[in-house]
Amino acid sequence: MGRPRKNGDDRSRRDRIFERDGYRCVYCGTVFPAEELTLDHVQPRVRGGDRSDGNLVACCRRCNVEKAGAPVWAFLARRPDLRANFLRYATAVWPRIRRAVLQAAERRDSPVAER
Repeated sequence: MGRPRKNGDDRSRRDRIFERDGYRCVYCGTVFPAEELTLDHVQPRVRGGDRSDGNLVACCRRCNVEKAGAPVWAFLARRPDLRANFLRYATAVWPRIRRAVLQAAERRDSPVAER
């Protein structure tokens, strides 16, 4: 058995994130068993995202494949249905990430963007 974590929590980060997110994919909103979920880096690590809990969410395999390496704001700008779920269920992500999602949606939905 491994050493206890600094905060005294012996659960893995994966288990903590899944529990925090209610075993629900924050994109499609569906509840899954843990073995059918993945951890998603909301801001991909290759694009400057970190490994903190504020950048990780529970995500089903289908949504993770669809999002791929895109930043969440770009992925959700073209999927208002998934964006609504993300804003409802991804309550523990960094506030700057939520702001970026909302700002991208506003730009996309503005009349200037339609030209």
